[in-house]
Parts: sequence; C-alpha cells; structure tokens
Amino acid sequence: MEILDILRSRYTTKTYDSTFHLSDKQLEDIKEMLRLCPSSINSQPWAFELIGDREAKSLLAQHSYSNKERIEQACHLLVIYTYRDVATFEAERIATLSEGAQEFYRNKIASQGEASVLGWMRSQAYITLGVALTGLASMELDSTPMEGIDLEAYDQILHHDKYSPVLAIAIGKRSVDDINQPTITPKQRRSEVFL
Repeated sequence: MEILDILRSRYTTKTYDSTFHLSDKQLEDIKEMLRLCPSSINSQPWAFELIGDREAKSLLAQHSYSNKERIEQACHLLVIYTYRDVATFEAERIATLSEGAQEFYRNKIASQGEASVLGWMRSQAYITLGVALTGLASMELDSTPMEGIDLEAYDQILHHDKYSPVLAIAIGKRSVDDINQPTITPKQRRSEVFL
C-alpha cells in the first residue's frame, strides 16, 4: 500500500473481530517495528508489552473506561512504557549516547528538572504511538490508541520495577459491523492546517 492510501484507510477501530489472531510473523514484525522507532537523541526511553492472554486483557479492560469492549475483543493489547525514574534512565540510556547527545540532554532537558525529564520521556512514547498506528495499518491490521485508561491500575496489575505505563493500543482486525470504518463513516479532517 502507498502511504497516503494507508493513512486514508486507517481509523480508530471501535469493534473488533474477536476470532482473529495474530500470526507469529505478525507479532515479530510488530516487535521489530517498535524496536526501530525514532526518538530524540536516540534516547529510546521506553519498553513495550504485547498482551494476548485473554484473562490479562480482561483484567486490564476493567480499568479502561470506554475502551473496555475493544480490549476484550482485540487479539492483543500493546502497552507502551517509559522509565519510572530519571536516575535509571540516565544510567541505562543517556550514559550510552555520544558526548554531543549527552550534552544536549544535560543542557536542554535535565537542566529543567526531573518533572521535565519525565514529560520529555512521555513525549517520546507518543512518537512510538504514531509509528505503531501507521505501521499496523501498513500490515493491514486495525488499532485503537488509548489514553483513556487508568494508568495507576495498569501499573499495579502489570507492575515492572523499571517502567511505568503511558499509553495502550488495541490491535486486531475490525469487525465487519464496525460503524466507525471509513467506508461507513467517512473521515473528517481539517483542510486548512498549513500556515
């Protein structure tokens, strides 16, 4: 598919085909796509978790507000994490970067304080979100990006010492009955977006 066709056809899926399962190759391709995501100064302050277990998804769905049914129907839930604390991030990622990248980080990011660093790491997670949504569509897979989740509950359920959850994406195949697909509900995009 051409990129414009991909972007015209992808949409936020509201209803999934609960009988669909990702192949091992699709799972490996998704992992590689995420591994290759770009980040500022190549900081890569993230980790990813692909959850396909029905019980685990059901438990997380209870803490996902209006996304509950989507998570239960989709074959996988991708959770995107960032480092929980700045010191670990700096030791594991910043220390491995070039001196120029480290200097940029110290002078422009870390100098603003810990809250700024944590916010900057979260911003990097949104880069992976954009890549994932486009990449999944290029694989002819459907997805639902989610900020509408209880991050504290997710953190308690999935707890990883080093990382805390930021975002989630339901992944699967749309149901033929999904009324949000562009062939039923055409996309609406602003046309006057360039200054």
